[in-house]
Order: sequence, then C-alpha cells, then structure tokens
Amino acid sequence: ARRKRERVARRKRPPERERAARRGRTPQTRKPRRRRRPAPIRILSFLPRAAIALALFFALGRIGNGLVFQELQVNHPDRDGMEENAPAPAPVDKGKGALATAVPDIAAIAPVGAADSDRKEGFYTVLLAGTDDSNGGSDTIILMGVDGKNNEIFGVSVPRDTKAIVNGKPYKMNAAYKIGGTRLLAETISDQMSIPVDYTAEVNLEGFAALIDAMGGVDFEVPIDMDYDDPVQGLEIHISKGFQHLNGASALKVVRFRHNNDGTGYGDEDLGRIRTQQKFLKTAAKKLLSFSSLTKLNDFIRIFQKYVKTDLTLPNLAWLGKEAISAGSDGIQFATLPGTWKSPYIYTNQEEALALINEHLNPYKEDRTLADLNFPS
Repeated sequence: ARRKRERVARRKRPPERERAARRGRTPQTRKPRRRRRPAPIRILSFLPRAAIALALFFALGRIGNGLVFQELQVNHPDRDGMEENAPAPAPVDKGKGALATAVPDIAAIAPVGAADSDRKEGFYTVLLAGTDDSNGGSDTIILMGVDGKNNEIFGVSVPRDTKAIVNGKPYKMNAAYKIGGTRLLAETISDQMSIPVDYTAEVNLEGFAALIDAMGGVDFEVPIDMDYDDPVQGLEIHISKGFQHLNGASALKVVRFRHNNDGTGYGDEDLGRIRTQQKFLKTAAKKLLSFSSLTKLNDFIRIFQKYVKTDLTLPNLAWLGKEAISAGSDGIQFATLPGTWKSPYIYTNQEEALALINEHLNPYKEDRTLADLNFPS
C-alpha cells in the first residue's frame, strides 16, 4: 500500500518548471547541444582515381598530342624481332619543358619516297581486327583514320570477302590474318590502299561481350529477324527484329549474323552485316563516351588488358581516348570500302575507294592517285 501511495504521488508531482516557480527559483535547463557544421562535399572523392587522371589529362588540351607520341615506334606485336634495323624512337625534346616532344618517326612505315614533312599534323591510322572467326580469320576489319587536328575519327570497314593478293596468290581479305596475323593483314591493306597502317589492335570476341556488359548493355534497333544455327561453332542466334536492350552475349550475336538458316537475311551477306556492325558501334560509342561510363574506367581498362592485343602504348591510348572524347559520338563516322559482290569475292570499286581514302584515311598532304592503288581486279 505504501509503494502504491508513492507511485500515485510521483504521478501527481508538478513538472520541474512549476515546482521551481513555486519556490521562486529559476528552473535549470539543459544546455542545447551544438550541432556540427556538415563537412563540405568534396566531389573528387566520389570519382575513381582513373577518372580524375583522365579529367586532368583532358585539361591539358592539345599538348597531349605531343606528349603521348614520345614512345612511337611502329612494330606490330608479331613483328618483334623481325625488324632488326628499325629506327629507335625519336628522342624527347626537353627544351620547351617536359611536355614537349618530337614528332613520330614516320619514315619506318611510310611508302617509298614519302618524307616526314608529307604527313598531316596529328593524323594517324589504326587497324582494328576482330578475331571472331572460328576458322582462324578475322570477320571484322576496320581501318580508322584519327584526325587529331580536326577532332574527327573515321572508320572504314573492309569486307572480309574483299579480294586481296596475299603472298602472291588471290585470297579473301580475312585470309591474310589467318596466314600471317595482324602484321600480314596490315601490310596487305597498306599495299592495296597505298597508305601506312600506323598501329594495329586485335579485339577478341569475348572482350567485345565483356565491354558491352561492363557498360550495362546497349539499347539497339535490331534490323531484321535473326534465326541461325551453326553446330560446328556452337553458335545459336535467335533474336527478333525491333528495339531492345542487348547484353554482351546478344550484342555479339547481332554483329556476327549474316543470314538465316533458310538463306534469307541481308541479301548481300557480309555487306549487310557491316552496316549493322557500324550502326551498333556508333550506338555503343555514344554510351561509352557518356559521363556515366567514366565511373567504369577501371573495368574498361581491365577488359582491354585482358582481351586486346595492340602495339599502341599506354600514352598512345590516352591520346586516342582524348580524341574520342573531343570528337564525341557525332564526330565518329563509319563507311564501307566500296565494292561489288561477285562470288566468291567482293571487287573493290577503285575510283570510289580512292575518294574515300583521300578524304578520310590518307595521312599525307598529297592525295593518292589511281596509279598508287593496288586493288586486284
């Protein structure tokens, strides 16, 4: 009973302020807690180190054009040890600071009679070979003209069935890769177009799929219904026409497709496939160059190191990345080496090819002529 009376008394007890007022005292109050000022948001802390480095490099502007080519020496990966007399890279000119450097040594790759002064400033060619042929060839061949002065990148697809002379005999162009790798493919294209191939890069099909997956997939308009099975390669392509989101595996199937099981499809086989490849690459490039992709640079670098074989140095790649960002998706264009299909080859239209070469691929100030070209008839 006593405890019950105490509990009732406590419940009826007036609050502290009222009791203090009755006694004529000032009620004690708690000292308010001082809130800490929030730390300033440091935007750089949210960016990967690679993105920060890339942003700083872009800030340097065009001085990167000279910086990254201080290591230029055109020796293809499978050519090492074959060119014992190849000239060494030009020494770096430190007279104007650490970023000043000599121009690339073009003499090692230019056709006979061409001098360094004949080259356009900041213009280089890069051969991309997709090693997606189960027979050991290359089904995707693209020669890129990179114009650093005008911030333009132009890719010309060379159909795999283009007639070529390899080791003195007629073959399809993709056979050059099968016979002699990237080195022979580059030499064959260089001889027929009468322009140098400055650099080469082999891209494994698994690397292509991994890159698309790292980007989070690509939204693409599939041009036709694709229904093809190849038990020899273990390839199954069953993709419906229309706009859809493609992951790495499905994107790879789209760019490899040529015809359906019943023979229908593009109608012009490899030429149709090239058109789809170019549209997809442009769509993928637009997403790759977006700001959201900068946060995935580390993933892209790991994929590149694992699946790409190239004679481009790390500074070269940094410069090319800068040029791609500067050009933007609208500054990256594609075309196909013009020709006519007549089984079993595609015969190059030399006059149209000459115009395309001089406008987008020729690194020389002087135009090539029909007499310079060596496309077989």
